[in-house]
Amino acid sequence: MGLPEYVHITEVGPRDGLQMEKQVIDTSTKCELILGLVAAGIHAVQVGAFVHPRRVPQMADAEAVVAQLPLVDDVQFSALTLNMKGVVRALRTGLPWIEVSIAVSETQSGNNVGMSVEQARREARAMIAAVRSAGRKVRASIQCAFGYTDPLEIAGEQVAEMARFLLDQGVSMLLPADTTGMATPDAVRRLLDLLLPLAGRVPLGLHLHDTRGLGLVNVMAALQMGVSHFDSSLGGLGGCPFIAGAAGNIATEDAVHFLTSLGIRTGIDTGKVSAWSRRLSAVCGREPAGRYWGAGK
Repeated sequence: MGLPEYVHITEVGPRDGLQMEKQVIDTSTKCELILGLVAAGIHAVQVGAFVHPRRVPQMADAEAVVAQLPLVDDVQFSALTLNMKGVVRALRTGLPWIEVSIAVSETQSGNNVGMSVEQARREARAMIAAVRSAGRKVRASIQCAFGYTDPLEIAGEQVAEMARFLLDQGVSMLLPADTTGMATPDAVRRLLDLLLPLAGRVPLGLHLHDTRGLGLVNVMAALQMGVSHFDSSLGGLGGCPFIAGAAGNIATEDAVHFLTSLGIRTGIDTGKVSAWSRRLSAVCGREPAGRYWGAGK
């Protein structure tokens, strides 16, 4: 089938997973979680977001989290930023990777950053330049790449044009994001047909949500197109706090189990990841949406 032999997983649970939880997790527990995920074999972890603490209280301790983490050469720690203020904060830390995220949906851009898409593009240009000037690497994500409220409202060429813009700024990785969980296998194939030739040697990954139960099906469609980079969240935690009904990411354990069944290596121990999903379920007072962690109880 021409599938990749190895898939790179970026664990976004400490950021995307926790940002939706009402129970604020203390800094030491977040750091223990992150290091536990590294011990489970995950070598890329998004540890937080430099966003306004009143809008996303769970991320208010981003600086403190990074300060307590040992920055290891073979582990790609990253954090999300949405504007220049976030980049300035992130650059005060030692993080090697900083994510610059921009929406192709005018509604999402207005709700998330209070800017039009064009204003956000101008901001993103300055953000990427600042990160690169500081010698850090940029993960560039495109929010709502598969639609906001309707899968047909965002044309593939809109996403491709945004991808060209981001690639022209010199980003180190490109990630179309299924922010509202509207992607289907056919939509994934159509978008990747447009984006893969543009990306060239820049790694292209996918940030998928499992809102409508198609997360792993969409992973399979992307694997068949040669994609080998995916974001996931332990236990399937996560979602966007500014989009009603935006459910969690694909679960890390589910994704790794699925990939292993296809003979694809990830280097990740699902049992160790699931142990943390169970621990977080107790702290948050609810069971995560992922399937594998529960089956292992």
